[in-house]
Amino acid sequence: LAYIGVSLFTKMSIGGGYNYSYIFKYIIVGDMGVGKSFFPDCPHTIGVEFGTRIIELNDQKVKLQIWDTAGQERFRAVTRSYYRGAAGTLLVYDVTRRSTFNHIQIWLSDARRLTSANTVIMLIGNKSDLEDQRDVSYEEAKALADENSLMFVECRGFCRYSLHQQF
Repeated sequence: LAYIGVSLFTKMSIGGGYNYSYIFKYIIVGDMGVGKSFFPDCPHTIGVEFGTRIIELNDQKVKLQIWDTAGQERFRAVTRSYYRGAAGTLLVYDVTRRSTFNHIQIWLSDARRLTSANTVIMLIGNKSDLEDQRDVSYEEAKALADENSLMFVECRGFCRYSLHQQF
């Protein structure tokens, strides 16, 4: 997923305690229970959870700021404030729950309205390993992604660390 921000970077000066060359902010959005959260044993996210990770990309150290937002409607006003400055927005739905896919247009609308025109947006279908419970086909989701110029991927259910493992 580091590819998302390759052309959308901020060069950080080395020194002053920084041990990375670039920093990218990613925001993860979607309905409650789709598998966005960092720690599955924790209750649902309230507001936002924040994590960082430093990766190596093209011989450069890159710091990823990962913002995991609450999926409940009552927190939408709060989570909207976290879109600013995002290099990438990850729209997550659960392939076994059509309602979460139906709400993607709402999340996409927020992302387009609240981020810059250069922000890369990726649609992620989570829990694709639950094929016998699938309610949204790969083809349907891919068509939505293509119609909206989104990157698209499906991922297996995240049993222990959710989307955090994707980074």
